[in-house]
Amino acid sequence: MALGWKVHGDGKRLTPGEVVRPDERLSWPRMVGIGAQHVIAMFGATFVFPLVMGLDANLAVMMSGVATILFLLIVKGKIPSYVGSSASFVGAVAAIRAAGGDDATVTGALLAVGVVLAACGYAIHKLGVGILHRVFPPIVTGGVVMLIGFGMAYVAADVYWPKDPWVALLTMAATFVFIGVFRGFLGRIGVLLGLIFGFVLSYVWDVVGGKITAPDDSGQVTEHFRVNLDAVAQADWVGLPSFHGPVFEASAIVLVLPVVIALIAENVGHVKAVGEMTGADVDAYMGRAVMADGVGTVVATSVGGSATTTYAENIGVMAATKVYSTAAYYIAAVIAILFGLCPKFGALIAATPGGVLGGVTTILYGMIGLLGAKIWIENRVNLSDPGNLVPTGAGIICAVGPVAFPITDTFALSGIALGTIVLLVGYHLLRAVRREPVSS
Repeated sequence: MALGWKVHGDGKRLTPGEVVRPDERLSWPRMVGIGAQHVIAMFGATFVFPLVMGLDANLAVMMSGVATILFLLIVKGKIPSYVGSSASFVGAVAAIRAAGGDDATVTGALLAVGVVLAACGYAIHKLGVGILHRVFPPIVTGGVVMLIGFGMAYVAADVYWPKDPWVALLTMAATFVFIGVFRGFLGRIGVLLGLIFGFVLSYVWDVVGGKITAPDDSGQVTEHFRVNLDAVAQADWVGLPSFHGPVFEASAIVLVLPVVIALIAENVGHVKAVGEMTGADVDAYMGRAVMADGVGTVVATSVGGSATTTYAENIGVMAATKVYSTAAYYIAAVIAILFGLCPKFGALIAATPGGVLGGVTTILYGMIGLLGAKIWIENRVNLSDPGNLVPTGAGIICAVGPVAFPITDTFALSGIALGTIVLLVGYHLLRAVRREPVSS
């Protein structure tokens, strides 16, 4: 069943080694806290990537909630995951806009990718998970999970940390304590506590020490306060995002179609990571997960929203909290929808200082990357085999760089998308040349 959860234990605490499974929950007040933490984890990327692509961020947040509910229903509640705005399309969208494409052309191209992704998911579901095992053996899935996590390192290092290194460091240290030392529920919401700590620290530092000279949101070095609540004061309490329909142009669709390969591998990596954490065999739902991501993208882009994907950030939250309940994601989805309808709350979360995000994302991205190593260890992947080692190492470096490979004058495959393709294609190409069967 997609809905309905058993209370785990007394609903208040976990003993060491225990986890809250997808069909379980803690008490509802505690689940609301966990759900809020998932919203915080996804909000930055779900808000920022549409802005970068020139789309309505408030609409993207709202539609991410709708897409998440659809995802959970399609996978029958077996795979706890949040779907938010995808970063994989940023380069392709830039190319579309450089060629004169407007918002409708962009969302039309993204919708087409959603249709193709959903069709691929349906094919995987009907043909069986065996095809995925052949295409994505443990060396590939572990590598994809690792490059997804480590491939986001530049965001923490180049985007967030320079904005306020001391706040980033102190926030990271505080989050260490909240996650690693606190027991019970406080430990489970350690990421949220870290964000609150960093926000308060930034505000107090503004009051005591005044403005900081550092890069602002535009990347320009200016003198400014760490916490800027002007947008919060100006935002309405209730308001609808701006809707618009898609326009389909073949030239724009061609530019984004290659991203499908990366999205399938990314989804498989995320689902494998969730399976590793929960200890559940989720292979039978792999096709549904890919199909659900495609459906979510179709629904979101049909009204002008951003393309969606399963979120690594929220996998990091689950790794930290040990709470894998899908109830937390339904709560997060409802909160996201309400945020989309309430510009003031969205502006408040968007006001989280960059230094605070730097400290927290450093932890989350690192934990995600190490989940890839966990997949390798538990599947006894042979890293002494050059057929495993070479494409995996190359793919990870492409993601971490991030390395960019120009396709046209205005479009390049880069970072996680390029790393995923290098790893996946390189692995199978070596196997074919060496005439060896797919192995771990």
